[in-house]
Amino acid sequence: MATEAASGDAADELRSRTQRSILASQRAKEQGDGQQPGRLAQWFPLSAKDGFTQWWAGTSPMATEHRVLSFIPYLQKPPTQTQSGSAPASTTPSTADLTAPPKHAEEHTETTRLTDPYGPRRWNSEMVELGGRGRALNEFSVERMGEEVEDNLVMLHGYGAGLGFFYRNFEALSRANGWKVYALDLLGMGRSSRPAFRIHAKDKEGKIAEAEDWFIDALEEWRIKRGLERFTLLGHSLGGYLATAYALKYPGRLNKLILASPVGIPEDPHAVNDEMPSQPDASIAEELTMDAAQAADNVKPARGDNNNFLNQRSKADEAATKKDPPRRRLPGWLTFLWEANMVSPFSLVRWSGPLGPRLVSGWTSRRFSHLPEEEAQALHDYSYSLFRQRGSSEYALAFLLAPGAFARSPLIRRIQGVGRQWIEAHEDQAASVDGDQRPGKCDKTRSKTPSPPAVSAPTSATSHERQRENGVPVVLMYGEHDWMDVAGGFAAQEKIKQERARILAQASPEERRRDQGEAKVIIIGKAGHHVYLDGWEQFNSVMLEEMKDVRRRERAREA
Repeated sequence: MATEAASGDAADELRSRTQRSILASQRAKEQGDGQQPGRLAQWFPLSAKDGFTQWWAGTSPMATEHRVLSFIPYLQKPPTQTQSGSAPASTTPSTADLTAPPKHAEEHTETTRLTDPYGPRRWNSEMVELGGRGRALNEFSVERMGEEVEDNLVMLHGYGAGLGFFYRNFEALSRANGWKVYALDLLGMGRSSRPAFRIHAKDKEGKIAEAEDWFIDALEEWRIKRGLERFTLLGHSLGGYLATAYALKYPGRLNKLILASPVGIPEDPHAVNDEMPSQPDASIAEELTMDAAQAADNVKPARGDNNNFLNQRSKADEAATKKDPPRRRLPGWLTFLWEANMVSPFSLVRWSGPLGPRLVSGWTSRRFSHLPEEEAQALHDYSYSLFRQRGSSEYALAFLLAPGAFARSPLIRRIQGVGRQWIEAHEDQAASVDGDQRPGKCDKTRSKTPSPPAVSAPTSATSHERQRENGVPVVLMYGEHDWMDVAGGFAAQEKIKQERARILAQASPEERRRDQGEAKVIIIGKAGHHVYLDGWEQFNSVMLEEMKDVRRRERAREA
């Protein structure tokens, strides 16, 4: 008994040391408590001692995801499947798994009307195996029990993140009657499997298409496994870019496309004309983010953001007033590393060993400083546990974005094709815009990634005549203090509007009635780049309204 008590005391001590709030020094400074932290502590508030402790503990992504999801209202015990495609980078991980879920896989948890005023609901965590070696997607889903699932919402996170970042959205969005909510970790990110990323194409267009296909082919294969005929797709940042690419390559599957602060819409001539990177050892990239503390305090940031080296503040305001095309704002050495595909921020976290948690705290302390300390700490732990995993699809980013975070194949050139594609298999084609004439088969396959089963046209299309989509509603959301330029959203809205006018110019009254090709831009107040987290209440309200709109449109379509 004495041994057990001593062991329990040791565990409590370790927990207190590893769970100490990384925001303590920053919040103390804001409140005027204690001494002013040094310059290093201001940028990297986690102490060297606490950083070493966290590195040595080696807390798994499974445990940290479980902890983040435990903040979901009415879900005190979230399900956490123990299978994971992630692999710890540390060679000396501790067996201690703080705040870990049960040792056995929990496939689902059910809430009742007694414990959940919006229940009963089933919360499920599962690893969905895909074809090919080492390909699987981590999935978290919520559905209302006792109701027929009529519509499905699929949520995709941004670069380097994971589905746990949506923890403030799951409960509210799953209140909608007849809806099932899915969140996925992109292939090679989060807790999804992390197969080696390779590019086989030799030409620029082929490399871009292959990098996009890496993600969107996996999403399509997951859709087929889940038996979803049509669904609403929400993508944040890089997830928004990929959601648009998916809509173009796999037409007829979406009833609405929602882009939350998407990357890659504006066009920059340097990004379009630059040489492509070499075969990756790694790619240099970082989540596209601003300082959330600024947004919470209603402080309008500059177009650039010193918290994000992809969009540095250097002369950004001055350049914004000029009519010249945007220029790269990165130093030459950083551009060289990007184009050479030599290093990534996650590589730095892995290589830095015990310093890794402290480096990550430089981002998380600012990104989550507007949140309660306990939630901010959980998100820091979650972020570090993901960042330190084996590199995989992080190496794809340099093939999609050029230095400065501009797309090599800008969405502003393609977004008008969303909802206007021919409903047929596009496996041999890049996510490009179909012409008015039905396209023929391509001569060669660009992508070497495992292809999902052949895509059949939705049941609304006849077997004798190929049909074209009649438009898909597109919603573009930006934060009030988003560093992602909302002008790109309005430009995309205009392109979609012009394409609709062109298509309907010669349409019949019935075709006009059935057309769904609309777009709108929504601003989330006091939010930065992470609109779903910074302005989660307004974001959830907007999403529920958009989901109601889907139900109205689907009923009209079925009538």
